[in-house]
Amino acid sequence: MYPISRHSRRLHLRELRPDDVEGMFAIYGDPRATEHMSFDPRTRQDVEGIVARSIASAAADPRQEYALAVADTDNDGGRLIGFGRLALDPHPPRAAGFGFALNPDVWGNGYGTETVRLLLACAFEDLELHRVWGARSPPQHRLRPHHAPRRATSANTSNAAANGANPSPTPSSTTSTQPLPQNDRSP
Repeated sequence: MYPISRHSRRLHLRELRPDDVEGMFAIYGDPRATEHMSFDPRTRQDVEGIVARSIASAAADPRQEYALAVADTDNDGGRLIGFGRLALDPHPPRAAGFGFALNPDVWGNGYGTETVRLLLACAFEDLELHRVWGARSPPQHRLRPHHAPRRATSANTSNAAANGANPSPTPSSTTSTQPLPQNDRSP
């Protein structure tokens, strides 16, 4: 499916563009953000390559990866503040892993919750997937129980640690097609 375009009250989930390099670099080049990822900060040249590969992967048929911009519609006409990704999983079919990262300068404003809602709506409604799984890091202790996704127990984070990745992400999974709570405020 191309192009992806989903809106919430404050955000637009859309395809990446070449002019998104600076916004992506503000995330992937920032040690505050990459502290919670499985890699060290990237150089601007690295990010240029990531954006170019992501744009190219959108043209693949069949498309296996949805690397998407999270843009703030209220600020500067759509400034990139985050990155979301859905990677289709052939085993089981109609499933995907997802993840996202936000610019640390916008943390604490509820954008993470909105981004997850947009990515899950894209997965379940637009792509008609049946299962989506992901990991979160750092653990979000502020979530109230009715906001927390069901946790999968099959993920093995020791393999990530053995490969030099951050072993701390907490695996989560959801198979529900029920909409997430519509409370736009972070707890």
